[in-house]
Amino acid sequence: MVALSAGIQTISNAQDLLDLLGEDEPTTEFTYATFKTTRIINGHSVENPADGVLLFMISHRFGKLNSGAYDFFGLDQATIRLGFEYGIGERLSVGIGRSSYQKAYDGFVKYKILRQSSGDRTMPLTMTWFSSMDLFSLKWQDTERKNYFSSRLSFVHQLLLARKFSDKFSLQVSPTFIHKNLVLTEADDNDTFAMGVGGRLKLTQRVSVNAEYFYLMPGSVANNFVNPLSIGFDIETGGHVFQLHFTNTQPMFERGFITETRGKWTNGDIYFGFNLSRVFTIKKPAEFRE
Repeated sequence: MVALSAGIQTISNAQDLLDLLGEDEPTTEFTYATFKTTRIINGHSVENPADGVLLFMISHRFGKLNSGAYDFFGLDQATIRLGFEYGIGERLSVGIGRSSYQKAYDGFVKYKILRQSSGDRTMPLTMTWFSSMDLFSLKWQDTERKNYFSSRLSFVHQLLLARKFSDKFSLQVSPTFIHKNLVLTEADDNDTFAMGVGGRLKLTQRVSVNAEYFYLMPGSVANNFVNPLSIGFDIETGGHVFQLHFTNTQPMFERGFITETRGKWTNGDIYFGFNLSRVFTIKKPAEFRE
């Protein structure tokens, strides 16, 4: 009996040793929080709301800082966008929004194709596809001509490529294609190609500085539109994320801020604004469902 007990103890100790030596199945570690929310500043990040989570976002831009004391340096003027985004599974999300700029409505879909990971399966970056459609609902200026509903529509497609290099620094590039069914003049092109780049640098546990820039490819647009440049801060406070920023563009949806920016930083055409997001859990995560 003593010999049997000793044998069982030896087998148990051997099993414990094998566990310590790492005989478990290899695992894959996915990267989370490449960016703090679904926007870098104006443009989308690779992030989606979690499965079953509804995100409500209020985006606000005041007027130009160089408008002077009479307009309280832009605070007397305002442009706003209200939007909802919803996570469907781990990779897919959809969203809708309405802007006071051109009384525009927009809707989009985002799908996370690849997720940055290490361990058993290594992936160096996160890749997300973004497609949107917007509709401006301003009254037609020329009511004598025949105006088509389709002329109100524009379409945007982006491939969002991001990498979280460390706990403090993330970088994203965003090749972009925009098609407008109707343009202002014959000199304008219906199709626009642009390249976006954005980054996040974490300053403290709850504060980061973000920057974003979109470069319009030569020959894509006319009418003296300029490249949008934005700088700001993300501040996390529990269930809210405040994004405070300065930018030379007033619209807050892709077709608007990428192809219709006229403000110049060198002229003081700078808009102060913010994004405020709040999440609501509509459906419990799978691990908490009965």
